Amino acid sequence: MHSILAGIRALTTTVPLWFGLPLDAQTQFDTSPMGGGPFGHSVKHIGSDIYVFRWWVYRNFFIVTDEGVIATDPLNPDAAGLLKQEIKKVTDKPIRYVIYSHYHHDHISGGVALDGEGVTFVAHENVAKQLQDHPNPTLPEPDITFSDTYTVELGERHVELEYYGPNHSDSLVIMRLPEEKIIFVVDIVTPRRVAFRGMPDFWPDEWVRTLKEIEATDYDYVISGHGPETEPAIEPAAVVSEQREYIEDLMAAVKAEMDAGTHSPDQLRQNVTLPKYQDWRAYDDWLPMNIERIWAYYHMGW
Repeated sequence: MHSILAGIRALTTTVPLWFGLPLDAQTQFDTSPMGGGPFGHSVKHIGSDIYVFRWWVYRNFFIVTDEGVIATDPLNPDAAGLLKQEIKKVTDKPIRYVIYSHYHHDHISGGVALDGEGVTFVAHENVAKQLQDHPNPTLPEPDITFSDTYTVELGERHVELEYYGPNHSDSLVIMRLPEEKIIFVVDIVTPRRVAFRGMPDFWPDEWVRTLKEIEATDYDYVISGHGPETEPAIEPAAVVSEQREYIEDLMAAVKAEMDAGTHSPDQLRQNVTLPKYQDWRAYDDWLPMNIERIWAYYHMGW
């Protein structure tokens, strides 16, 4: 298996204009849509032995190293079974690490399908606390936990895990590939889509804080934990700022309407609009739910 530096040199011959950066400042990754049927699954090799896996609108990534595979977010048992098959198509190396992004079952309940001899599960310590309080047979408890940061090392590859405090759940971690300047962000960044329905288990103000802190770090690309088959496998760094701006604009618009005397959430849902984002996915269906969630934040302090 070639080294990281060799892989990066092989990928830096040209840079797509889509990123708009100088040729010598950017590694070329495959930015094409994930592909596949809307309700199926697909895999995209984006370069540097990094693969993005999609199941419906959920995504994770895995890395092939000369010592084995680092996998992330096993989603659910069916998806994890497909993920395992796809990994076997790429390499005969075993899965050595499975990293959970956070506790929510829709992202990690496939852990049981990837479990086996020699597999180490890694997660934030609050994931372990949740599993101890609420055991689930589909969710192997993490073998390694941490409070702030932890680095998974396998072969010559590194995945840095960073905890920013509560934002979406109290256990969400950002996964960083420092050599490639890629971050994997689940749920708090979904490019060109409004927030999920009623924003369950989100702290809006902490969400904004977290995104600001992420923006201040060193990265060029984002792999998001959600996206349909029509969206790219990897995105430019700007999608983090765009997500933050949406939440800030949403909060400002709801507060302005409440300050003007509208306190009924039903009326707020009718009065507040965000035309800047009208082309984002789920705008018509989910914006009213987003508005009511922000009403609850200002009305109840929650």
